[in-house]
Amino acid sequence: MFERKYEKLAPLSVYVRRMAASVVMAGILIAFTLCIGIIGYHWIAGFDWIDAVLDASMILGGMGPAHPLATTSAKLFASGYALFSGLLFIVLMGIVLAPVLHRMLHEFHVDEEDLQ
Repeated sequence: MFERKYEKLAPLSVYVRRMAASVVMAGILIAFTLCIGIIGYHWIAGFDWIDAVLDASMILGGMGPAHPLATTSAKLFASGYALFSGLLFIVLMGIVLAPVLHRMLHEFHVDEEDLQ
């Protein structure tokens, strides 16, 4: 996906395409994870759809639950979903920042004669 160390630095258009692909991939992961949370809060916790959207969004955003949870299964789901959301944040940062960090590190290793 990325150029090798001995290859020239990719043009700006390639870099922009890589960034766009990373952002789209991150958006798809966020939407998929939000759907998991919404369905879980609706079926396991028994929330209405709009309340399930609110709680899933709050947990995914790192804010915490908006409504009290009544059952043990709902509390276990919320706990697992919160841990999963925290790990997803780390994964998303890796996906979005990979093109930026690769380009930055690749610029450090480009020889002067390659730039001319």
